[in-house]
Amino acid sequence: MASHVAVSDGVVKVFNDMKVHKSLTPEEVKKRKKAALFCLSEDKNIILEEGKEVLVGDVGQTVDFPYTTFVKMLPDKDCHYALYSATYQTKESKKEDLVFIFWASGSAPLKNKMIYASSKDAIKKKLTGIKYESQADCYKALKDAAPWQKN
Repeated sequence: MASHVAVSDGVVKVFNDMKVHKSLTPEEVKKRKKAALFCLSEDKNIILEEGKEVLVGDVGQTVDFPYTTFVKMLPDKDCHYALYSATYQTKESKKEDLVFIFWASGSAPLKNKMIYASSKDAIKKKLTGIKYESQADCYKALKDAAPWQKN
């Protein structure tokens, strides 16, 4: 079932800005978003939620912003989409990948869950190249499901 929502240009811009850019200056790195939340506006557009973003520079001199801290930004009784720039270590090197998260709190109204679920494909089509995707209805499940930590 399609929900006929539109994805705002601002969401696509945030996604493109969050992609890893190897030639950024240290000042530009600080202005990159480490995490961002997206919601449905009253006119059924997917938009960046004001005040629900974290810049790399806001978390100190390092890009290691704890996933558990990010998870706490999600609403207790609603649904959202989110992007998180996960930094993790493999045997070979340190990596950074974008994670798309579909959050549907168990306490969210059923109507919201249905609208967000049916709108998920619209946003995913605009955010091409995401390596990991996660979906959860409670904080514990989301914290435990950090897919990049299973490497």
